[in-house]
Amino acid sequence: MLPIGSNEQGKILLQIARAAIADVLCAPYRRPAVSAAEDWLSKPGATFVTLTEESELRGCIGSLQAYRPLADDVMRNAVSAAFRDPRFMPLTESELSGVCIEVSLLSELQPLGFSDETEALAQLRPHVDGIVFEYGDYRSTLLPQVWKSFSQPRQFLAQLKLKARLPENFWDEEVKLSRYTLSKWREIDFAKEYAHG
Repeated sequence: MLPIGSNEQGKILLQIARAAIADVLCAPYRRPAVSAAEDWLSKPGATFVTLTEESELRGCIGSLQAYRPLADDVMRNAVSAAFRDPRFMPLTESELSGVCIEVSLLSELQPLGFSDETEALAQLRPHVDGIVFEYGDYRSTLLPQVWKSFSQPRQFLAQLKLKARLPENFWDEEVKLSRYTLSKWREIDFAKEYAHG
């Protein structure tokens, strides 16, 4: 399994993400993408790439399971977050310099065992877990950083149901929940070390 990365690895992933978006826009980008030949970049990895503009969400797309090389996953999710998130218009070149990129590297999914919703809620770890909600063809996830918007596990779970297009009070014995943790890096955290452009 890919080891949870260091800040140095995080900076490389951020550079890969920005370079992938800049390439689509044919925009100049001084920092070339790192070669995917590096061993840790060629191992399977699951990532989410989040774009924010003036602290507001501008796009977020990701993978819940590792099924392709980490570098490829970051590139594809970065492009999808910038241009294919159905909640937003595609990113423009004029916006690129004002967008902050965040890359999250997910752990393997861990299924939760429970007999009812109360037991399920007792297992959720605020500010630690990302959760995947599944019921038949309905599926949703919220990253751990989304906990900042909710004070209680019940609120977090209700938001998962709404995101899956189900009522917030929905429950069925066939509901499945899995948890994951992540390491995340934001360009803003490295702003003093380098400037993108």
